[in-house]
Amino acid sequence: MYPMFARICFTFLIAGLFSVTFATAQAPSPTPAKANARPTPTPAPPAIEPFDKADVKTMASKCVTLDTEAGSIVLEMYPESAPESVRNFLNLVATGAYDTTTFSRVVPGFVIQGGDLYTREGKLTYALGMRARKPVADEPNKILHERGVLSMARSDEPNSATTHFFVLVSAAHNLDGTFAAFGRVTQGMEVVDAINKMPVDGEKPVKPVRIRKAAVSVCVASPAPQ
Repeated sequence: MYPMFARICFTFLIAGLFSVTFATAQAPSPTPAKANARPTPTPAPPAIEPFDKADVKTMASKCVTLDTEAGSIVLEMYPESAPESVRNFLNLVATGAYDTTTFSRVVPGFVIQGGDLYTREGKLTYALGMRARKPVADEPNKILHERGVLSMARSDEPNSATTHFFVLVSAAHNLDGTFAAFGRVTQGMEVVDAINKMPVDGEKPVKPVRIRKAAVSVCVASPAPQ
């Protein structure tokens, strides 16, 4: 009896193992979920700025007023000599990029320099951070670097001007034909002088003068700077 019972149990055991093995071998593998196709990202087009398509005549009719903590400075533009430098400057003013920036570099008897977007009050936005690195092509021209002249600041590398500008308080003819002079102070040269005479640590103002607001307007007749 026992041998027969053992044979029956053995038969059922073999059959069970075969069934499990067969079922395992035949079970289909799970199909992975199909991922949604992702479109190829398209870079965002550059932001269109107010003076991107302005002609020379339009830009020449515009003046810029810098309302600073020390007083107002009015600047006329020379797009006939440096059209892209003027376009860049007018765009930065019109979009409010220069608002709350400071004159962060002062060399007594020589120059005041502004336009560093990283001196703005509050955190710099991503868009302004990118704008601060947008280069402007060099535009050396025949405008002499004399008192009151507005020019683009840059490094020794070609085409490295971005948003920084400077106003001269005295002649600097070593810059002629190299830097892009593109405007001149028509009112407020006494404000430029006052900023230039403030205390500095090296070339860094102890208390930088801030531009409260920069604005573009149509030029009006005004006396030449003293």
